[in-house]
Amino acid sequence: MAFGWKLYGNGQAPAPGEAVRPQERLSWGRTTALGAQHVVAMFGATFVFPVVMGLDPNLAVMMSGIATILFLLIVRGRVPSYLGTSASFVGAVAAIHAAGGDSASVTGAFVVAGVALVIAGAAIHFAGAGIVNRLFPPVVTGAVVMLVGFNLAPVAATVYWPQDQWVALATMCAVVAMAVLLPGIWGRVAIFLGLVFGYLLSWLLDRTAGPITAVDAATGKVTTHPRVDFDAVASADWFGLPTLHAPSFSFSFSLLVLPAVIALVAENTGHVKAVAQMTGDDLDPVLGRAIIGDGVGTILAGSVGGSPTTTYAENIGVMAATRVYSTAAYYVAALVAVLFGLCPKFGALVAAVPGGVLGGITVVLYGMIGLLGAKIWAENKVDFSNPLNLVPIAAGVIIAIGDVTLEITDNYSIGGIALGALTCIVGYHALRRLALATAGANPARTAPEPPLTAAAEQQS
Repeated sequence: MAFGWKLYGNGQAPAPGEAVRPQERLSWGRTTALGAQHVVAMFGATFVFPVVMGLDPNLAVMMSGIATILFLLIVRGRVPSYLGTSASFVGAVAAIHAAGGDSASVTGAFVVAGVALVIAGAAIHFAGAGIVNRLFPPVVTGAVVMLVGFNLAPVAATVYWPQDQWVALATMCAVVAMAVLLPGIWGRVAIFLGLVFGYLLSWLLDRTAGPITAVDAATGKVTTHPRVDFDAVASADWFGLPTLHAPSFSFSFSLLVLPAVIALVAENTGHVKAVAQMTGDDLDPVLGRAIIGDGVGTILAGSVGGSPTTTYAENIGVMAATRVYSTAAYYVAALVAVLFGLCPKFGALVAAVPGGVLGGITVVLYGMIGLLGAKIWAENKVDFSNPLNLVPIAAGVIIAIGDVTLEITDNYSIGGIALGALTCIVGYHALRRLALATAGANPARTAPEPPLTAAAEQQS
């Protein structure tokens, strides 16, 4: 079911210990507020990564909304998720540019990656999620969810927080306090309220304490500048189409992005598992559809010159904080994103959010995402006294958190989430195979972890 949400109770915020199901919704006013919070959660990364890759950020924001709507339709409203710009392709894009490729070459490679993702999703859909459950037992799934969240830590620590550490600290404290202490719906939208608080605090400090001397996000250098700069907002148009361009295709450039597909399958699987863990639903039957939806979003975005998509951990963090899993909020967020993409002035307004404010918000969100992985471990009673579970997972998580890079050739490298996920997956399964050969010495070390759900066990 994609539409026709049932009103939750009287439309008010869920009581402690309760949750709003994907097929339910709060009142439209509260749903709109939650949709706005999802926009805030996805906007920073969805806007920044295209800039890093040399693509139009307004187009990325607009296509993220369209891709999210398509995703929700493909999964028939069962997986509440937002599709924002994927960070897994940044390294491959740098390699393409270093090899002489242009933006058309980059987006053509995205289309190929999207096709590969659709094929992978179709294979999972028809073969059954059991194949993925065997590949991603709870110890691996929890690690992938954890490393996806904690890999974002350097973004908060080195990009946003240093821009204004005191505003970041104040915003973080405000978000934590409001999430815990505010009643009802107000506590559920603490992330959005924290952004408003930080924005107003930054504006007030500009007028009382004057400009700040700190790292300028635009230049990466230490300068004296106002915390809130509305120059770009004033000069931006109210309405305008993003920059579109057709893709071009190269076999060699396509090969550079294909390893990112592995990371996206692992990332999407981790995200779907995290959503299933939060909602209590068995989402194994729609896992293939979710991966297909991500692939379709990437194909569509790349076809018009946009950025590749992925289900966003940031928005999973918002759901973890609010316990509102309604897909209605995601449709609202998607429509708002499309409008942002068509309105450069609104895009400039959101982009003007001070970095310190984002620093305070992201340290909370990214940490909550990572801890969802620990929640999967705890609820599935993963035994870390078993070296098979402990050692390869420890290595993969640290590789991802530290953003370790492996130079494959002079023009291609793999690192961060992709390398960390591969280390967890390949390390776990390779060591388990080797341990089976010596099972007589210590058979307990080869014992596999049980699947996350009974349905998964039956499919396996």
